[in-house]
Amino acid sequence: MVFETTPLYALPVAAIYLVLWFRVSSVRGANNISFGDGGNAVLLQRIRQHGNCAEWTTFVLILMMLAEGMGTPAAWLHVSGALLLIGRIAHPFGLKPDTAGHPLRYVGNGTNLLASLNAMVCIAIHILGL
Repeated sequence: MVFETTPLYALPVAAIYLVLWFRVSSVRGANNISFGDGGNAVLLQRIRQHGNCAEWTTFVLILMMLAEGMGTPAAWLHVSGALLLIGRIAHPFGLKPDTAGHPLRYVGNGTNLLASLNAMVCIAIHILGL
């Protein structure tokens, strides 16, 4: 099985993941903090931005690979992939320490939830033979 659609989204999301990792590492290096956040609010924010990306990206891409492997039409995979990508772009800008209800945070989490649900429905359709 050759995956053709999921990698189109895995690549840009991986690039976002690496940018977020670099942002964590740069604050760690500048403040000589080896692990944890050392009480540094900026580092804590960047750790959570990176962590949220790792959590959602892994989950959605696994679901997309399963759906693609089961024969889900590319159009449905593009729906999940586009939602994932939008969410991963928006979320870091909305994850602010002083604003839990930032609109971009809702966009990020909402699109990733929809991406997951779409892929889950695609998998369920194949399992149930619909």
